[in-house]
Amino acid sequence: MRPATASRRAETFFRYKFHGLFFVAPAQESLMLRCRIPGCVLKAHQLRGLATIAQQWGGGYSHITTRGNLQIREIEPKDSVDVLVALSDIGLTSKGAGADNVRNITASPTSGIDPLEVLDVLPLARDIHHYILNTREMYDLPRKFNIAFDNGGAVSVCADTNDIAFYASLPKADAPVERAPGFRVQLCGITGHKQFAMDTGLWVTPQQTTRLAAAMLQVFRKNGDRTDRKRARLKYLVDDWGLKKFLAETEKEFGAPLTYLPLEQCEPRINVAKHGYIGAHPQKQPGYSYLGVSVPVGRLEHEQMLTVARIAETMGNGEIRLTVWQNLIIPYIPDSKIEQATAILLAAGLDARSANISNGVVACTGNRGCKYAATDTKGHALQISRELQRRVPLLEPINIHFTGCAHSCAQHYIGDIGLIGCKVVRGEEKVEGYNIVLGGGVDNDQGIAREVWQNIPADEVTDLLADLLANFCQRRKPGQSFVQFTRSHSVEELRALGQPQLS
Repeated sequence: MRPATASRRAETFFRYKFHGLFFVAPAQESLMLRCRIPGCVLKAHQLRGLATIAQQWGGGYSHITTRGNLQIREIEPKDSVDVLVALSDIGLTSKGAGADNVRNITASPTSGIDPLEVLDVLPLARDIHHYILNTREMYDLPRKFNIAFDNGGAVSVCADTNDIAFYASLPKADAPVERAPGFRVQLCGITGHKQFAMDTGLWVTPQQTTRLAAAMLQVFRKNGDRTDRKRARLKYLVDDWGLKKFLAETEKEFGAPLTYLPLEQCEPRINVAKHGYIGAHPQKQPGYSYLGVSVPVGRLEHEQMLTVARIAETMGNGEIRLTVWQNLIIPYIPDSKIEQATAILLAAGLDARSANISNGVVACTGNRGCKYAATDTKGHALQISRELQRRVPLLEPINIHFTGCAHSCAQHYIGDIGLIGCKVVRGEEKVEGYNIVLGGGVDNDQGIAREVWQNIPADEVTDLLADLLANFCQRRKPGQSFVQFTRSHSVEELRALGQPQLS
């Protein structure tokens, strides 16, 4: 047998990534499976099948990701083929879920059921999903690429953090286009680099979305930077060229003139409801509600996966919808069965009741499963959020994002409170800690958080945040949200509201 060379190892790792399998050593000496779940919608039998994969070949659990996707960890390489076959048997795939490809296509999790939505976007998310899977060029991009569909309804999909964001909208009566639902197009969201997607002025019909996305992807594939991975995202191509040139090249690929519509000629988007995906909410279908379930840091144990699948199958329409907030929604539950479903979930360790801190916690994998992370984000997130929930009776929801490194998989810059892992020198040792940012948000609260504290040991974070939140409750103006409160104060003033204990 020939000795393995660095080149051959790299080729092997790439092939695994191509099939959605990632070797995550040294954090775990095993593989992680990342699925592709178009529009973030699963069927009950698929979740049950994933539970079997997790139990038989993985660690007995799964993680909901910030792209409304599922990952299964602790898979041994020898079982990888069995895992991929089992995934195919339940009608799912992981092909192209990693490496330099288009990542999971996200869509508003209440599409088709939200009484306030402009348009059901799930069919369009599926269209692009299948275009990507069946187009060879989409597996050779300069870097990863994110696409999202916003239905214009009450629940956020964080579309403004994506490379391409399709926002369902309705032209005003005097607009020079047909008064029918269509999409505004935003580009270059990359909040880890402190940038939201920008409106391009483009207006496309629902039938044109896949064709336009394909044209933009081809322009990126042909012209994106392949020499410097730090500058290989769409943002940097548009920065170098300017938006006008990028859209001109897109029009050539599109093969027809593009339509432009000023933003002021579209009806304004309604404000999203923060944590509007948790609890029971009436659907547009009379007599039915969707039930939003809080999943602590996105981790679902095997038995919890089976419980959710059983409720979806016996009380709902067999669907489970994952959210980019690492929670899930079970739709089409008769109003008469909401109380029963909530009780079953609670007995399984999952809560469908409102909790203004714990429901808004988002955490990346952390150093238990990722070699890049400096901290145990999921462990700290659970401990800190539970203690804050007990100590601070907030009257409004907030989001707290824990991310382990500069890759910002948990998007710390868009949280009301964001924490990014670091190592902190304490005495003669280095301990896990966080830099803390405040005042981020998406949609109607759009803004990049400002760094307020650096190098806070993890065991001091709870007291600091408890003091901060208590001061917010005491000092805020009537009706003032946390993000409004933090943005109305300077960094120096915010530091004074939550000084850490000196070590």
